Amino acid sequence: MKKSTKECIKISGYIHSFLNIYAPSHKTGSEHTLRSYEDALALYMSFLETEKKVRSGDLGSSCFRRTVIEEWLEWLKDTRKCSPQSCNNRLASIRTFLKYLGGQDVSYLVIYHEATDIPRMKCGKKQVKGISREAAKALMEAPDVSTRTGRRDTALIILLYSTAARLDEILGMKNSQLHLSAVKPYATIVGKGDKVRTLYLLPKVVAHLERYQKEFHGILPDPEAYVFFSRNTGTHGKMTQPAVARILKKHARTAHGICQDVPLGLHAHQLRHAKASHWLEDGMNILQISFLLGHEQLQTTMKYLDITTEDEAKAIATLESETDKSVSPKWKNPDGSLIDFCGIRRKG
Repeated sequence: MKKSTKECIKISGYIHSFLNIYAPSHKTGSEHTLRSYEDALALYMSFLETEKKVRSGDLGSSCFRRTVIEEWLEWLKDTRKCSPQSCNNRLASIRTFLKYLGGQDVSYLVIYHEATDIPRMKCGKKQVKGISREAAKALMEAPDVSTRTGRRDTALIILLYSTAARLDEILGMKNSQLHLSAVKPYATIVGKGDKVRTLYLLPKVVAHLERYQKEFHGILPDPEAYVFFSRNTGTHGKMTQPAVARILKKHARTAHGICQDVPLGLHAHQLRHAKASHWLEDGMNILQISFLLGHEQLQTTMKYLDITTEDEAKAIATLESETDKSVSPKWKNPDGSLIDFCGIRRKG
């Protein structure tokens, strides 16, 4: 797999640019997704170095041929004991990088197209389970609103459930994205691929957010401050996902004592799934639900809500009825390793 030093420097430069410039600016604002890209490339370089004996001076296009990627996937499954779903996620990250590589230099398009033909591993369907309406109500009423922290938690939980927005979308929201004094109050959500969508807010949600914003941000909120911020970093540092996980589990324990439908291991995605399911139960147009969730394809919403073949016709039928349910819309190489040569953070 020997290639000229010129090519390996070029490819390592593209890796650096992909991880530090292109992906954060053009692909996603999600820290989780950006970490996935870096983890996948770190694992790939580890495989090339330990299993294929590739050194930094050998890195070239042949290192990314289909046969090599397929061997890597087997290595992930058999040696690192990754699940099929994890292997598929790693493959998706490598494909995204190779697509970028082909866009920068057409001579690399062939390895990208080869990668797109690699079949995904078969894996059992892991369906997210939502929670019942009673459970959602118990959860929203669990925080102690006589305390400042309780009022914050209530506003956060209500916003997560009522909008069915992704957790990263809510945590990335700044005050300038909340339009609570509009004739029809709404929030602008920045989703995957920096796509913006408008979500209208019900009066109950607006009331909680107005009280929260006034208490935590003052009469004139800083437009660039995060709505939900970290107490450690201040208003210009957003609250972390682990912090939200702790908040939800804390209140889930309380709510479980009132309604046993509330799972003790509750996570934010269950609120998103639950609200989407409740919209469907209420007869909301499936296309509207797809938009509100920020899905590009209607089929994604079908799979997300676990709509079976038998129920698909019923879901699609909601498109035919517009009732009162309508919704307005310089890499470093200190030890000579391949990973350090490419400037990738090591994956354990």
